[in-house]
Amino acid sequence: MFSHYKGLRREMYVLFFGRIVTNMGALIWPMLTLILTNKLGYSAGQVATIMLVMTFVQIPFTLLGGKLADHFNKRNIIIFCDLVTVTCYFILGFIEVSFVFVVLFFTAGLFASIEWPCYDALVADLSTSADREKAYSLNYLGANIGLVLAPTIGGFLFENYLNIAFIVNAISTLSSTILIYIFIKDIKKINEEVTVGSYEESATHDSIFKVLKERKMINVYLLYAALSGLVYSQFNFLMPLNLERLYGAKGAIIFGLITSVNACIVIIGTPLITKYFPKVRDVSKIVIGEILIVTGLAMYIFIQGMIPLYFVSIIIFTLGEIFNTLGKSPYLTRRIPASHRGRIGSLSMLFASIFQAFMQKGVGFLADTYPMPIVWCFVTIAGILCITLAAMQLKFDRKTYPLLYTDTK
Repeated sequence: MFSHYKGLRREMYVLFFGRIVTNMGALIWPMLTLILTNKLGYSAGQVATIMLVMTFVQIPFTLLGGKLADHFNKRNIIIFCDLVTVTCYFILGFIEVSFVFVVLFFTAGLFASIEWPCYDALVADLSTSADREKAYSLNYLGANIGLVLAPTIGGFLFENYLNIAFIVNAISTLSSTILIYIFIKDIKKINEEVTVGSYEESATHDSIFKVLKERKMINVYLLYAALSGLVYSQFNFLMPLNLERLYGAKGAIIFGLITSVNACIVIIGTPLITKYFPKVRDVSKIVIGEILIVTGLAMYIFIQGMIPLYFVSIIIFTLGEIFNTLGKSPYLTRRIPASHRGRIGSLSMLFASIFQAFMQKGVGFLADTYPMPIVWCFVTIAGILCITLAAMQLKFDRKTYPLLYTDTK
């Protein structure tokens, strides 16, 4: 089941174990919406406004992360950002939930936003174009192995022992940082001679705007990624809100169980889909994944109060998440110069964050005004538009990137 992950660079396995350790302590990020609503009493609209403000504060940090990733040592940037995040988590473990609490929480998020482009670019640097899907699959698998029990434990700690969750998160993140510091030394990019990697040829002297102008379909991808991020984010925004309204504080436990099921399915499904669907191209995986994600979320129009069907929904949603994840990162990195991975990755995250924050405000307004099934109808409409954009990429990809279709894969 895991044999096809052999042959990657040693550093990839270190990053894999680092992801496991980090996400074993990820008890609180899935609970952010519930912290703001249940602990601080904010409405859905107020939560969306906070997210919007956070997005604007995050803009320069995200761009900085991409710039740093393309020009400086990615490993050192990751270590520094992790240490700041750990410090914030330790402080959060010893203070009451308040406005200061939220500020520190988001400060940790800001430094995580600097780190993310570095992490994604590092995975691409340490893998060949042919192994890119396996590399991202392994990284994604590690993240979810760590998440198996974390959300459920977080759900049980949420009501009375939230501070313990932050302390555990701090310790686990610090452990991951130590692993990276000790075992990752060589981060030189792999140089490829194969034709399929020609779109990744460095263009050091070209601006990001020139790169995007020459690769117009990447702009379609950025628009798709933004809308896709909005639809996917309802897993951590609208879904916990929905459960909180139906079940009060106990909604955190149900949501924690749902999130853990999500992680379990990822652990089982990721290596199997990676192994048995190697001939399904990255752009096709994106379309398949988006259809399944939208189907899983659309079920909430009809399954209010039916707890067993929440788990059927998350199974469908998670299968879509796996296909989508295995398609997205390889799709982008195979079609842009290696010299611009960090900047274009951060631009994608930034574009998605801005779009998501504005539209999330609308989702929050709808959640405060209309019954939940109506709100899920709007999410489904956005999802259908998202599927349409993904299908456009599928239609024009062969014509735009013919060299990627010269192999037999």
